[in-house]
Amino acid sequence: MTQEIHVKVVEFGDRRHYQLQWTDPITGRKKTKSSGVEVTGRKRERDAAEKEAGKLEDRLRTGRYRHCGKIAWPDFRQRYEDEVLASFAPATEKKACGVFNLIEQVLSPRWLSDLTAARLSYLQKHMRDNQRSEQTIKGHFAHLLAALNWAVRMGMISKAPNIEKPQRAKRQEVMKGRPITGEEFERMLDKVAEVLTEPPNKRRRLPKPPPPEASDSWKHFLTGLWLSGLRLSEALQLSWDEDDRLRVDLGGRRPMMRIPAALEKGNRDRLLPITPDFAEFLLQTPEEARTGFVFNPAPRRGERTKRLGDLAVGRIVGAIGAAAGVKVHTHPTRKDENGRPLVKFASAHDLRRSFGDRWARKVMPMVLQELMRHESIETTMRFYVVQDAEQTADIVWSVFESGNTFGNSGPSVGEVAKFGANKNPCHRKG
Repeated sequence: MTQEIHVKVVEFGDRRHYQLQWTDPITGRKKTKSSGVEVTGRKRERDAAEKEAGKLEDRLRTGRYRHCGKIAWPDFRQRYEDEVLASFAPATEKKACGVFNLIEQVLSPRWLSDLTAARLSYLQKHMRDNQRSEQTIKGHFAHLLAALNWAVRMGMISKAPNIEKPQRAKRQEVMKGRPITGEEFERMLDKVAEVLTEPPNKRRRLPKPPPPEASDSWKHFLTGLWLSGLRLSEALQLSWDEDDRLRVDLGGRRPMMRIPAALEKGNRDRLLPITPDFAEFLLQTPEEARTGFVFNPAPRRGERTKRLGDLAVGRIVGAIGAAAGVKVHTHPTRKDENGRPLVKFASAHDLRRSFGDRWARKVMPMVLQELMRHESIETTMRFYVVQDAEQTADIVWSVFESGNTFGNSGPSVGEVAKFGANKNPCHRKG
């Protein structure tokens, strides 16, 4: 608030108390608040109202007052998008706007103050009824809470409503999918042509298979995702020669990728090492063809010339995973329209998970963090640096099979197999 704020005492014929009125320096609108002093026409009450005006003026000038007048929801959203989201990465801005769209669709708020704790609790119930995961609910409400806290700091509301944090999210699986195997990836490549085949229509009685170059462009794209660990949007932006995009850099001692801050989830410029297998894959492209985008998956319809966007490419990759029958997750509670457990098939992000899983077995966590471009090492440890029971068992049994024993005095694997796991060969007779 600025020092020019002036609060005056006014009287309204339909009001019992003196009113305090001032002009908001940010919006330019008049604000009115009751003084709590009854209008009697006597000087004593008028002086008391003037005293209340002085107190309010002081709180306004020092920023200690939060006016709880009604702020229209569209006005709040516009300001938040212009003053806050505009400085964020495009993906973050898109996610926050998606949250606001959902709020408008379900709650239809007229005022910012309409977002009460009860209404937001209903929104969580609505999302669960529509089979949105607890992780999705948690992410949506994190964006909403950040926006509401900003509204408090700007004086739009006095206090953010209490938001119940989803508790079941803690008990969910860490990943919504899983790393896929090499055999499953080969199955996906084999199904590319089938998914790109156009069905019969009124003019054409037979299915129309895609041209070989279209299938090859998708196989090239899928292989790039498999070898690079790039997110889908990053892979589509990867360029050979454009400095304002994610770009391949072959000029140094080792092949690298340059990532501008605008495209990086961590919002900073990065120089990323390329793994040897992905570098070898890139170098298969002839030098004269190394211009423009590295990956150009063809549209399903050959007559289309516009480049496919993230959503369209993601849907086609999902369709390829479904055609190949690569199931990566079966939801324990969510059902499809036939009442069967909802199944998730392999997507573009599962190819990234496969990259992380393969390299987690070969490099240290700090190196994997750099390859995956995680902001925090905790993310890398949580999602990829794990040892399941089968892996642990393989390590333990490999120690026995190498001839070593626990404490150099226990039974060998052969002895265990001969006498049984519940018998002690060290105490056998003879």
